[in-house]
Amino acid sequence: MSQAIGNTALAYARVWHHVDASDRVLGKLAERIAIVLMGKHKPIYDPSSDCGDYVVVTNARNVKVTGKKAQQLVYRHHTMFPGGLKEIQYKDMMRRKPDEIIRQAVSGMLPKNKLRERRLERLRIFSDEDMGVFRHNILKRWEDGTLPPRAT
Repeated sequence: MSQAIGNTALAYARVWHHVDASDRVLGKLAERIAIVLMGKHKPIYDPSSDCGDYVVVTNARNVKVTGKKAQQLVYRHHTMFPGGLKEIQYKDMMRRKPDEIIRQAVSGMLPKNKLRERRLERLRIFSDEDMGVFRHNILKRWEDGTLPPRAT
């Protein structure tokens, strides 16, 4: 029996991706971020293992929605007290916490299982261009909002 270990350590290594959310459509951006967080862009993808990468999103304040969603979209959460259902309009949420809009959209695109919270911890969202110390970790950038083509 062979004791050789292949390149799996390199395949499982986590890479930092940078995404500029300026003028991107929220749903399409969230879908691509979710694919990277799950690791579906890697050839070693397995639904039961957590092999995704880190994603840093900048300019979350400039993300766009299509149609009448800017007027119709409502975010709801409950305080767990009787009558504690809170509703926040999209425009108010964009003014107060623009990063939470992208976080909730990506959360809705991820599978609802035990790995969901761990995957969301690898998502870093900033409302403006400044990403602090995370800029030193970035290895891949998405210029047009799509994933780079996979080398075969």
